[in-house]
Amino acid sequence: MSSAIEAIDVARDYGGASALRGVSVSIEPGELFGLVGPDGAGKTTFLRILAGLLGMSAGSVRIDGIDVRSHPAQVKARIGYMSQRFSLSETLTVAENLLYVSEIWHVPEGERGKRISRLLEFSRLGPFQDRLTRNLSGGMKQKLSLCACLIHQPQILLLDEPTIGVDPVSRRDFWLILYDLMQEGSTILLSTPYMDEAERCGRVGFLLDGQLIACGSPTSLKAELHTAILDVRCADPRRARRALQHVPTLSDAVSFGEHMHITIPRSGFDPDAGLQALRGAGIDVRDWQIREPSLEDVFLSYIHRRRATAADTGGSPS
Repeated sequence: MSSAIEAIDVARDYGGASALRGVSVSIEPGELFGLVGPDGAGKTTFLRILAGLLGMSAGSVRIDGIDVRSHPAQVKARIGYMSQRFSLSETLTVAENLLYVSEIWHVPEGERGKRISRLLEFSRLGPFQDRLTRNLSGGMKQKLSLCACLIHQPQILLLDEPTIGVDPVSRRDFWLILYDLMQEGSTILLSTPYMDEAERCGRVGFLLDGQLIACGSPTSLKAELHTAILDVRCADPRRARRALQHVPTLSDAVSFGEHMHITIPRSGFDPDAGLQALRGAGIDVRDWQIREPSLEDVFLSYIHRRRATAADTGGSPS
């Protein structure tokens, strides 16, 4: 079985700047893949290239076995692309927007009503089908955008930060819809800045400065780190972090409010000796625990490694 999405050494340059540099990833049919990275990492550029909306400077992309460069129209018929920006008409109702999109996609007239009814039920937008789109909440607009992506029944979905700016309840509802789509066999690639959403994906790719710096399941990425986190609550985390810069085994520390997250070896670490070193540095330890790293810890670790490598070589991360 061929990959649903296959990108090989994809690059995109804007003048003298590189938005993407040699990104390669293969996503299997029925997979939920999360693309994670900060603003400006290249997530939107990559999704637009996959959707055939933006050209590549180098590399190749195949969607459902079809080359994006050679057959862009065939690719677009097989995908549902949801951009960050809401692009439906604010002056039409929910149902009217879906009818309009179904006409654009040349859905047979006899099928339009059935598909719209199913999508309204599926997204729980049925009670709001006669409401003007401009009067919808942010979460409802996102669900409407997803319905518009699904009107031509694509099996591959490209979703660009679909839950940005929506409330927690709407985010939960949106994810329930995505899980239902997966049960029906859809392949989903979504970009997100939220690590809790990335945790829900089967596999995750970390994108930073236009490069894919890591890829794997959340579990495997955490295991490959070979570290754990010493979570310490203390009186003055900032001062404590400065003090720990002189303690080699505890120097990799990040402060969060009253807490410090200190990266430690997964095995061979002596908690008593570590706490003694903390107190020896004049730190008032109020509470502590050792826990497994989160996906955010893993991502920060990769960033730290890249910066350390760049500092050692006297260049920028590459």
